Amino acid sequence: MATKRMNVLVYSGNGSTVESVRHCLFSLRRLLSPNYAVITVGGNGIIKEPWTASCALLVFPGGADLPYCRTLDGEGNRRIIQYVERGGLYLGFCAGGYYGSKRCEFEVGKKSMEVVGNRELAFFPGTCRGCAFSGFVYHSEEGTRAVQLRTSKDALSKGSVPDVFRSYYNGGGVFVDAPKFKQHGVEVLASFTEELDVDSGEGCASVVYCKVGDGAAVLTSTHPEFAASNLDPTVNIPGYDEIVRVLKEDDQQRTDFLKACLLKLGLQISQEKTGIPSLSRLHLSSAETTGTSRLIEALRDIITEKDGEEYIVDENDTFLLEKPSRWSLGSVVDALPSTLDGKSDSQKEDEWDEDKIIDYDKIVKRLLIHDKDQPESKDTPYFNHHAYVANLKHYESQSRGIGRTFGKDLLYGEVVTSTNTLLEKNTEILRRLPTGFTATATVQVAGRGRGTNVWVSPAGSLMFSTVVRHQMSLVGQAPVVFLQYLAALAIVEGVQTYDHGYQRIPVRLKWPNDIFASDPADPSGKTFVKIGGILVNSHYSSSEYLSVVGVGLNTTNASPTTSLNALNPPIPFTLEKLLARVLTCFSTLYERFVRTGFDKYFEDLYYKHWLHTEQIVTLEAEGGTRARLKGITTDWGLLKAEELGWEDRPTGRILTLQSDSNSFDFFKGLIKRKV
Repeated sequence: MATKRMNVLVYSGNGSTVESVRHCLFSLRRLLSPNYAVITVGGNGIIKEPWTASCALLVFPGGADLPYCRTLDGEGNRRIIQYVERGGLYLGFCAGGYYGSKRCEFEVGKKSMEVVGNRELAFFPGTCRGCAFSGFVYHSEEGTRAVQLRTSKDALSKGSVPDVFRSYYNGGGVFVDAPKFKQHGVEVLASFTEELDVDSGEGCASVVYCKVGDGAAVLTSTHPEFAASNLDPTVNIPGYDEIVRVLKEDDQQRTDFLKACLLKLGLQISQEKTGIPSLSRLHLSSAETTGTSRLIEALRDIITEKDGEEYIVDENDTFLLEKPSRWSLGSVVDALPSTLDGKSDSQKEDEWDEDKIIDYDKIVKRLLIHDKDQPESKDTPYFNHHAYVANLKHYESQSRGIGRTFGKDLLYGEVVTSTNTLLEKNTEILRRLPTGFTATATVQVAGRGRGTNVWVSPAGSLMFSTVVRHQMSLVGQAPVVFLQYLAALAIVEGVQTYDHGYQRIPVRLKWPNDIFASDPADPSGKTFVKIGGILVNSHYSSSEYLSVVGVGLNTTNASPTTSLNALNPPIPFTLEKLLARVLTCFSTLYERFVRTGFDKYFEDLYYKHWLHTEQIVTLEAEGGTRARLKGITTDWGLLKAEELGWEDRPTGRILTLQSDSNSFDFFKGLIKRKV
């Protein structure tokens, strides 16, 4: 089995700087979305998580190379080297360039600054020597320069490549004698044009490409990922404003060069400029006549008033409450629905700069309360509330004996940070929401996943989070850990009971919380690709667990991986109808679960859909022991594995593995202990 590499992992652990990581995320997301998910990974993630199978590119940003070594020398670097040699890609900016070289020489002779030594990665088989230009000061912009680079168009054959451009520099090195390593697979992509303050040997290489086994690495001494729009020209350093000005003049050339480097690595670049989307207005509605009024009444004690406006100020976000009847004529233009090209109803256009890093948490979220009718299509053009409610009622009528259906109370936003974050991180609101309250969105800009994983959230993905208030008294019979299994079952059952003729849609479950589909590109049906994921966060509060069950499911979108509509359904899925079906299935399953626990009915249903029947795996935590997967326990949802001995014969020993303590690389049959 194979998986599509769709993650771009930016190292954010020991040694990296917050600003460098933010610049990486900003520039790479603009160039690589929606084809890849650009997310962060820490040191423990690199050492312990099964990240390599889904990683398209590993990025090491600016910062300090020595802490990188302290964290990753040994096992971490061994995994990085193996990943690259087997076809992976590495991109190192500045400190990441030093770190990717065989030897680092930094400020030799300056006792308080000197860093000298060999490095384990050794993608560039020589020395990276710095500082190329003197004046570097840690945690400061004092040594910053706008240095001119001359590109090598022979090496960069794809994309629009400038002859020269100016790039942000602060402490990087030069790749010594780089042209001499041509026979080792090294190509110079760009060189300094100015005289350096250190000996560069032959040439003055500032950016190099290195072939490493079946993979490759690009190492830079400057910061082509730094956009001038994200630099502050008011920094109190003489001449800094002029540096920002000249960098801004060459920003298009900088972008073109970075694109060319990514193309050199074989990555798929977005053909259109991917703007940073602004947040849209949130719409609160209910399928019940008095549902919205009931919700607002439950929130009344945390609503504050300022200058005649009502607000909810919570732990993570601030919400401004609005009603359609209160809109003034002057606010009509502001309230027009957003589009997916980066323009939104949440900010006036002159207040929003899509070319800058945005701190979404600081933005006041506008919450429009629909207390009389459902939102009209002109207000929410990418989600039809009337169709959603009609389908919810239709499916509800088919589910006899069900209590209150999940999804009757709905929060929708065209562009949101994350549906999980909106609910889970705003605990005052969460404590007052009923079971089944659901938040959904068309686009997420800060979606989260389990461990190092993230669910890519472009338009066309079904994204929602549902509140479940699980009573502590139920835990003995119905442990809260099973919520992730119920959600997974609800998705698969929802897809296959969407309508007549959908029962053979090839979707399956991967333990503990992923949704896979048969790859339509493989006619044998033996290859599976991930199309969805589940994330459950639970808080204990006043004799109950407050859980937020988050789901992401590729439904109508073509990128970055297979979607449901690529599986040849009788009629294409719609997000509104599928959301209604999954939520009614979730309601039915949960109601039975609280009565019976995870009984034989659930066992049979789970094994009907899961991928792992009799799969043989290697248990890293058990010293590499081989075992055959037998199922999950019905008490705490642990994975059961039967130990195998000589010639894979059962030894009689049964091992149990907890989902939060182990990570499962399905494609390698490897279960790793998480630390």
